[in-house]
Amino acid sequence: QVQLVESGGGLVEAGGSLRLSCAASGRTFSMYTMGWFRQTPGKERDFVARIIWSGGSTYYADSVKGRFTISRDNAKNTVYLQMNSLKPEDTAVYYCAAKKGGPGQRGSSWYMSMPGEYDYWGQGTQVTVSS
Repeated sequence: QVQLVESGGGLVEAGGSLRLSCAASGRTFSMYTMGWFRQTPGKERDFVARIIWSGGSTYYADSVKGRFTISRDNAKNTVYLQMNSLKPEDTAVYYCAAKKGGPGQRGSSWYMSMPGEYDYWGQGTQVTVSS
């Protein structure tokens, strides 16, 4: 069982930056692929980025590529999402997710961009970007 707790959300002006953190419980954090998703009211949860256990492979949604960076510190059981050049359309609740194993394992695709591919979720943190 893995418990995830996001933090770092808030209100920022367009063009600004935020760094989200997701702290995970458990001693096997390094065995999990971690993902970030976001959701606005009335819409589906959208993929943002994911990172494999070693940090050696990352994948981003086209909408955030070049602006967001996902990283992880396995010693701290934490995954990060650095968000730069924020836009009003980035406003959403951001969720951290975890899946044991990596792309292509345990029924997962290489992209691991679908919410159903993840087993554990945090409670979400609100990010609001003002214009």
